[in-house]
Amino acid sequence: MQAVEQAGGRPVLIPPSEDGVAETLAAVDGLVFSGGSDLDPDLYDDEPHEATAGVVPERDRAELALLEAALARDMPVLAVCRGSQVLNVARGGDLVQHLPDVVGDDKHKHTPGTFADHDVTLEPGTRLAELLGDRAAVKSHHHQGFGRVGQGLRVAAHAEDGTVEAVEDPSHRFALGVLWHPEAGEDRKLFEELVGAAAEYRAAR
Repeated sequence: MQAVEQAGGRPVLIPPSEDGVAETLAAVDGLVFSGGSDLDPDLYDDEPHEATAGVVPERDRAELALLEAALARDMPVLAVCRGSQVLNVARGGDLVQHLPDVVGDDKHKHTPGTFADHDVTLEPGTRLAELLGDRAAVKSHHHQGFGRVGQGLRVAAHAEDGTVEAVEDPSHRFALGVLWHPEAGEDRKLFEELVGAAAEYRAAR
């Protein structure tokens, strides 16, 4: 909320609900899907890993419904950490339920409640690269990651260990998903761009 406000937007909290999606989207000009607990692996046809925790099916269903309706309207979307995973799953992708099984360490979430600092490399030609440059220092706090990338999404960033750190949909005015937490860093560029895209969306309604 503070990051949106500092970027010039007016933040509104939306409780998770599958009801009233159209009314909700009629009242806002852009959406941030925030971090949080793990998604239900059943959403991408996988069995739960022992490290998968905190699943809230009601939140999963509500956010998927809201996201899909927002994308259908070409409403600007910034999806952060869990939010980016919701974006990927909504497009038919799946998740790596526990990254340490793949990369061999827990540097993406080394201490509960503490952000991990690392760099990402942005893919040339992507919207994220236009905004952040070739490389960016980010703050992460996730033990899950992208598996199969969803239809229509393109990979926009990698961590040094090769894991995908961001996806985006080039067919939309602004649909970015980042596994890191831009609200925890000093650079507000992503939120400023979201607010700008939301203003354009509002003007075009």
